[in-house]
Amino acid sequence: MIAIVIASHGNLAKGLLQSATMIFGKQTNIATVTFEEKETPDDLIIKFQTALSKFDSADAVLFLVDLWGGSPFTVASHFVSQQPEQMAMITWVNLPIVMDAFTIRDQPLDKVVDHLEKSGQKGIRHFEPETGHKGA
Repeated sequence: MIAIVIASHGNLAKGLLQSATMIFGKQTNIATVTFEEKETPDDLIIKFQTALSKFDSADAVLFLVDLWGGSPFTVASHFVSQQPEQMAMITWVNLPIVMDAFTIRDQPLDKVVDHLEKSGQKGIRHFEPETGHKGA
């Protein structure tokens, strides 16, 4: 089963995990990493190392990160770059993506990443009161 690290600026990661747990139930092999004001990238490295130390070294790891190019992304990308067969990262994390990841984390990492990319692209929708949805 894929281990998941949810990472964000501020407490978004903790909030996403709390909300997903309310809806989906408690999960194992999940960690959150938060980047707080006045912390440095070195602080983040330690937080990511601590999160990863909670998992079995054989676990594939999926990082779900808030912003492309932000500090959590930059630090996590170094871990992913060191072990690209065992680690992957998706950005612009939101509650539906976290819950979706929970449902398919027993599949191979590359399939999970492909699925989450596609579902994330389909996830933004515009509600129109007259029809209840937009287009397709």
